[in-house]
Amino acid sequence: MSDIHSERILILDFGSQYTQLIARRVREAKVYCEIFPYNAGLEKVKAFRPKGLILSGGPSSVYDAGAPLIGKDHLELGIPVLGICYGMQLLTHILGGQVAKSQKREYGRAELNLHKGEGLFNNVGAAGKATVWMSHGDRIEKMPEGFHSSADTGNSPTAAMADEKRRFYGVQFHPEVVHTPEGTKILRNFVYDICKCTASWTMASFVDFAVGEIRKAVGDKKVICALSGGVDSSVAAVLVNKAVGKQLTSIFVNNGVLRKNEAERVQQMFKDMGLNLKYVDASKQFLDKFKGVEDPEKKRKIIGTTFIEVFEQAANAEGADFLVQGTLYPDVIESVSFKGPSAVIKSHHNVGGLPEKMKLKLVEPLRELFKDEVRAIGRELKMPDEIIDRQPFPGPGLAIRILGEVSEARLAILREADYIVLEEIKKAGLYKEIWQSFAVLLPIKTVGVMGDERTYENVVAIRAVNSQDGMTADWVKLPYELLGIMSNRIINEVKGVNRVCFDISSKPPSTIEWE
Repeated sequence: MSDIHSERILILDFGSQYTQLIARRVREAKVYCEIFPYNAGLEKVKAFRPKGLILSGGPSSVYDAGAPLIGKDHLELGIPVLGICYGMQLLTHILGGQVAKSQKREYGRAELNLHKGEGLFNNVGAAGKATVWMSHGDRIEKMPEGFHSSADTGNSPTAAMADEKRRFYGVQFHPEVVHTPEGTKILRNFVYDICKCTASWTMASFVDFAVGEIRKAVGDKKVICALSGGVDSSVAAVLVNKAVGKQLTSIFVNNGVLRKNEAERVQQMFKDMGLNLKYVDASKQFLDKFKGVEDPEKKRKIIGTTFIEVFEQAANAEGADFLVQGTLYPDVIESVSFKGPSAVIKSHHNVGGLPEKMKLKLVEPLRELFKDEVRAIGRELKMPDEIIDRQPFPGPGLAIRILGEVSEARLAILREADYIVLEEIKKAGLYKEIWQSFAVLLPIKTVGVMGDERTYENVVAIRAVNSQDGMTADWVKLPYELLGIMSNRIINEVKGVNRVCFDISSKPPSTIEWE
């Protein structure tokens, strides 16, 4: 089997909100890459053996006190370098050019005038022009020796520059964002034509690699997995099951705050996939602890600590040596590791709040992957779309979607309302297009009229948001007709509800969840 990590691009992160997007674009080109913090050190950079180096953007000016900088020795590795925004300014600064404050900050779409349609800009633009996304306050006043300007805008005489002899390139715009329509082509030109990488990073090859690594590390020992039914834990469980089969026991804990029919559906799906699944119904144990509790932080702590108690008890009965975690690359972006068993297996250190005394070693088969890659792995493993395309669901479940005290009666109302929201979102063909869509039960009652009688009943809010990573989110402008259908169904079909509202708040200033 060929080494799927043999073709490597390294990104040094200088604090840009878009750094993970750069990595995703490179990986979409089927070339492996990682993100190191800018101060990772030259020796770690060398040890990674990259075929190309990308310097990310960032919020600083190269002249700021404490600005993130690297030494000139980072540019003496004999590999191509691409500086993006701040990365271009840093490249200029290190190599003896001059960066200055721009008289006019350039933010948003800009028209790029291309000087040469080759190298980084091969097959980019029409009639010598391309649309790009700018976000900078400094500009290149004087290029370093050996560079020439390869593009300009009305505000930036040097919007891109190149030194073909040393294979150093800089762009003042952000090719990684969707607002630069041909940005992916520019990054691929760098990765393929300039760095001479070949496409070896595929999810099919990753599955083969991971299966081999898991088998090598686990041997004949027992493994357990806390299975929630979410994308990450599900894909991790199925991947480990492919590697070690019945050595794996997946434990699914019903915490009492799951959605309608979820406990039954999760059990059926994973048994159909051949997983050795242990179901623990601890719903009464959880719900008893919610009595009289209204504070959202207390609810979260109850869920967390009770889950640990229940899972630890179930896990100890299995006598396992390893614990599967669905850790993803964004969770470990600050760490620098080498590939091989040590990257998949490490000593347990309180990840996910599980106690030290469990003395389990972690199996983290997805720790190199972004969310979209995890979904692709799920498809390689022939998992149902229902799991792969599932919208994120919070660990505390419906407990933080019921404002106020959590009870069986209030859970019954929310489950029915939430079921209707998801059912209608799916019927409208919008489920895969939306990051999260759900119902919230509010802690108020309002007056209504039903069947010529006065009612005083509960209020449900509908929430639908789009996001890339959950850090920021915009509310989704659902069609009025769809909102009307959901509202009518909830009021008519869910006993105890007489009013439905629609949440039009974005994050920030609001959060996605109400608690």
